[in-house]
Amino acid sequence: MHEGAESLSIAAPAKINLFLDVLGKRPDGYHDLRSLVVPVSLVDELKVEKTDGVIEAVCDGSELPEGHAGLVPGSADNLAVRAAQRLREATGHRGGVRIHIHKRIPVGGGMGGGSADAAAALVGVNALWGTGLAPADLMVLGAELGSDIPALVRGGAVCMEGRGERVTPIACRWPAGTEWWLLLVNPGFSVPTADVYRRFRTGLTSPDETFTNARFALERGAVTLAAASLHNALERVVFVKYPLLRVVAERLKAAGALGVLLSGSGASIFALAADRRHAEQMENEIGCDAGCPLWTRVAQVLPDGVMAAHGPLEARA
Repeated sequence: MHEGAESLSIAAPAKINLFLDVLGKRPDGYHDLRSLVVPVSLVDELKVEKTDGVIEAVCDGSELPEGHAGLVPGSADNLAVRAAQRLREATGHRGGVRIHIHKRIPVGGGMGGGSADAAAALVGVNALWGTGLAPADLMVLGAELGSDIPALVRGGAVCMEGRGERVTPIACRWPAGTEWWLLLVNPGFSVPTADVYRRFRTGLTSPDETFTNARFALERGAVTLAAASLHNALERVVFVKYPLLRVVAERLKAAGALGVLLSGSGASIFALAADRRHAEQMENEIGCDAGCPLWTRVAQVLPDGVMAAHGPLEARA
């Protein structure tokens, strides 16, 4: 489909975790997880173009929270670059690629920004180079680079297990016209994921009923049930170290959110809303009441991963 194309564009949506349980530590040092992951309409935009051999990234961070542009890894350490390098190693392709990334997803924000870019790079560069790897193969490569990447390569709503390598798509059969709106809030600083897991101590996991209800709500588009079933085992650890995040969560609840949860290991928090207007009202309230600058975005859940006329991981010339 893209044979002969010199460049392709691809959207990399952020993700939130509606449910995240940490089941224990593995022999390899990682943790076993069980999580319900869904993409949202906040996206990084990538353009990949062929080069003679160099693999590099160029980033525009002008839409990131204040101070975040300086947190974007340089080309050599960028996860999208590492993904393209791994794809070249796996396929023996001899060409290169320049990856232009227009960043919108906060860095170190628990919404999969770097992982989303890496997933998009795997899909986009695979199409650009014509290397022909199947999505399942790209997910295996992604798992070598980061726990969230396989789920984001797969796209849409998924259940992620193990250290992220086991991904099961969730069939979302939402009634016509069903929409989930939410407010994304970031305090302007990042939270190192590795530090959160070092501080985490495995305790009681959530009841299976909570997971079952959360999954059912996602399958059926029942936002009220989803809001009542939100769970993140890392939230307590993060709130202890970063008390501002607890304050933000409490203010979102006071503003009438259906449900509020830390996404991933933070620092971003999301608040489920009754509709778009409700999300915008919460944005106004939290902005006036915060007492410090907060980055906020009204967004929509994308249960099937579809944005506009293109899937977010559909590379297009």
